[in-house]
Amino acid sequence: MPEIDNFFNTLIRRNGSDLHLKEGQKPKIRINGQLTEIGNQILTKQHITALLSSLLPKKDWQQFESKGDFDFAYSLGEHARFRGNYHRHLFGIGAAFRLVPSKILSIEELGVPLCVKNFAKLHSGLILITGPTGSGKSTTLASIIDYINTNYSFKIITIEDPVEFIHYRKKSLICHREVGRDTASFANGLRSAIKCDVDIILVGEMRDIETMELALTASEMGILVLSTLHTSSAAKTVDRIVDSFPSNRKNHIRTILANNLKAIVAQQLLPSIDLNRRYAAFEVLLKTQALNNIIHSGESIRLNSEIEMNRAQGMRLMDDSLMELLRAGKISNENAYLKANNKTNFS
Repeated sequence: MPEIDNFFNTLIRRNGSDLHLKEGQKPKIRINGQLTEIGNQILTKQHITALLSSLLPKKDWQQFESKGDFDFAYSLGEHARFRGNYHRHLFGIGAAFRLVPSKILSIEELGVPLCVKNFAKLHSGLILITGPTGSGKSTTLASIIDYINTNYSFKIITIEDPVEFIHYRKKSLICHREVGRDTASFANGLRSAIKCDVDIILVGEMRDIETMELALTASEMGILVLSTLHTSSAAKTVDRIVDSFPSNRKNHIRTILANNLKAIVAQQLLPSIDLNRRYAAFEVLLKTQALNNIIHSGESIRLNSEIEMNRAQGMRLMDDSLMELLRAGKISNENAYLKANNKTNFS
């Protein structure tokens, strides 16, 4: 057993989410959003090199040494999987590991708005799960795919860097593809998936213009595409996509997005008042007749009003979700205010 597994077992035993190893520092884990040191040993260059190199084949370790960055997934037997990132920094090398739960939690268990179950009934279009790093986007996506896999017979291709949650066949046929191992890039994976008689494509992240454009193209071709972005609201998500393209292409992208965007779910995780757990807050935008005109016009600020007018359909603003958690005594005033989008109205 690699020595580094001791750190992973400590992380699991203490219900942490992340392990951080940095040359010249003590190991740390993140528990409910807070970093905590484990042990008193400062990691020397020799020690951390031995720890990190033990997880990779020689060619992968050489690639990390050459490029200074390396992303991969690591399985701790059947107990857990980790998304790992190796990197160089000013004082040496380091690594960050995100724990990927071995069990895929259901939509109900995660507290995700139940209206997302209707995504399974869509036969084409674009669905985006958004939020900052560590907000649970991948976990929410996994719960949606698992719901579809449990109840519907579709062909699903996931393109991830690296593959996180493993979906075993239930009713659907699922093909996992890992960027860097099974395909050269998200864009290459998308081009290939479009030709594979696929019903649903999960793109781990829309990192660049090419991936965004291919995801939109796939959604136009009758494929349901699910992906993520690092944005905090529906309005900012629309703006982020359109603004990623040069000015002479913005109107064309607005047209494709207006015709094919089916939903945006923005989420954040907040610590409980006693710091013993975290609660998720959600903003939900669903397709309406007015959505096309709002996106076409470039007046994305109007999306907030559209959400407010359609609460009966399951839509909600992030600030309303934060207020629900606050009034229920689950989160503090300070954290709710810090995460609010409209701080003036919220205060």
